[in-house]
Amino acid sequence: MRTVVSIILAAGEGTRMKSALPKVLHAICGQPMVAYVLRAVLDAGCRKNYLVVGYRAEEVIETLKSFLSLREKRIEFVRQSRLLGSGHAVLQTKKDLKGYGGDVLVVNGDLPLLSGATLNRLVQAHFKQKNSLTILGAILKDPSGYGRIVENRANDEKRIRIVEERDATPRERRINRVNAGVYCFQAKDLFKALAKIRPDNRKKEYYLTDAAKILSEMGKKVGMVIAKDSSEVEGVNNRKQLANVQKCINMKNLERLMFNGVTIVDPSSTFVDSTVRIGRDTIVYPGSSILGKTRIGENCRLGPYAFIQDCRIDKDVEVRASFIYGAKIAERAKVGPFSHIRPGTVVGEDVRVGNFCEVKKSKIGQGTKVSHLSYIGDSFLGKNVNIGAGTITCNFDGIRKNITRVGDNTFVGSDTKFIAPVKIGKGAVIGAGSTITEDVPAGKLAI
Repeated sequence: MRTVVSIILAAGEGTRMKSALPKVLHAICGQPMVAYVLRAVLDAGCRKNYLVVGYRAEEVIETLKSFLSLREKRIEFVRQSRLLGSGHAVLQTKKDLKGYGGDVLVVNGDLPLLSGATLNRLVQAHFKQKNSLTILGAILKDPSGYGRIVENRANDEKRIRIVEERDATPRERRINRVNAGVYCFQAKDLFKALAKIRPDNRKKEYYLTDAAKILSEMGKKVGMVIAKDSSEVEGVNNRKQLANVQKCINMKNLERLMFNGVTIVDPSSTFVDSTVRIGRDTIVYPGSSILGKTRIGENCRLGPYAFIQDCRIDKDVEVRASFIYGAKIAERAKVGPFSHIRPGTVVGEDVRVGNFCEVKKSKIGQGTKVSHLSYIGDSFLGKNVNIGAGTITCNFDGIRKNITRVGDNTFVGSDTKFIAPVKIGKGAVIGAGSTITEDVPAGKLAI
């Protein structure tokens, strides 16, 4: 059985992105761009994967290590210390592949729409046709910006070469068959070709694409597979292309959710990261964004205009026009409209956090109501507490954040200020307009 390893080219700076961030780390629907390429080669069955890094290499490595709990043993990082082109990048793996006699899939790291199925189709054609090199191509109405795949005949043999657009003749630029930046090589022929590549082009770089011409001239068989869906080869070289690709992946995320029983009222105005999971019979209303590692249960009502990031939301929850970050929301809770729930907050079952409230790093017990215009910070509210409108926990004394504790079944009147640290016993009543600076015993009235 023939084996395949992959080399993913992720060393470039991406100057057209106009960014200090390495191009392959730009996020698309919550994941670094190159993570989608990694997933594609893993889905294609590559037993080992080499990620070539160069520009800000340590940042790329650390980001991917923290992001990919990935089958790490199947991924190794290879450094390209001098950025001398794609051919030079692949050459950095020669030591790692010494003695390897199988096939090598080489993929540009800026192709987030590429699927494992397409890669597998390329590999299978490579095997079946017994090629030295098989190139993935695509037919585009507008091939601008892409290298062209040029076919010629010499001595009744078809020869294939790739011409970068900047080096192409006017006639070659009219060709709409483009190079996708994906190749399958026989390993032994790959490194023979790399040894013959010369930087005789306008950028003075070692182009991997020259390998096609070199192998053809060596009498090796070079073939081509055309992608069924040309959108898969859409690369990301600037912010406009980044936005286009993100729109495409977002729609795939929404389709996945809809086919699994989630109602998306208006897909054109809804944004969901690839890492989000949502239970069936949940409805997402227009203008909502659900990001990060958010997990949402069944039968929730989200939006309109809900912004939810890195949250755990149980079933039957309602979130309207609110911002929620890093929080846990229990069953049947209602949040909003116009609430702000900050990281570290735990909202209990049947809790109501109403309009224009902010909750920060607090725990709110079952059945408690924080209905209007209140700030609850660094607090522990018990069960069935009523927080009147305009209540504020004054948690910061200029040096440290202090804790407010309110016992079960306490009634807090409107416009109350708790000067933390302070503890309110169970069943207490706090008069409207009070400023509480001392602990209040259970069952007592404080004014």
